[in-house]
Amino acid sequence: MAKSSPTSLWLWLALAAVIVLADQFTKTLIIAAFDHGEALRVTSFFNLTRHHNPGAAFSLLADAGGWQRWFLSAVAIGASAFIIWLLHKHHSQRLFAFAIACIMGGAIGNLVDRLLHGYVIDMLDFHFRWLQPVFHGGHFPTFNLADMAISIGVIGIILDEILRVRRSR
Repeated sequence: MAKSSPTSLWLWLALAAVIVLADQFTKTLIIAAFDHGEALRVTSFFNLTRHHNPGAAFSLLADAGGWQRWFLSAVAIGASAFIIWLLHKHHSQRLFAFAIACIMGGAIGNLVDRLLHGYVIDMLDFHFRWLQPVFHGGHFPTFNLADMAISIGVIGIILDEILRVRRSR
């Protein structure tokens, strides 16, 4: 393994910081423009809304009574520390470093919400008739920019692993 270059490590940390800033900026706009539960129809399949999620993805643990705020915050802090270590060790693996920087940026974006508000602010509401058998009213769970970054990061990790396995053959 190559030694970590401070410049390359800072590049990935800067990417995570940009994600956090963009996420918090969009959430600030939503807080200013919408009351909780209010929605604006943008297209036939997309609404901007303001939703509060005290749980994790898909509202997992949303009704857990409050302890989940601190548990999920601790998970985000621990994951971010681990990701910084991974970035230090694997900064030259561009796809992998990009992916985990996205995950860290998303985790910290949602962490800021949990610490400031006690819940995560979601605003992107996609709904399609073909989703009705799986989601109430065909509405995919409302999400935010941080969630998108985490999803992009997970896809990046999967792609990186597929490419790594192919190269090893």
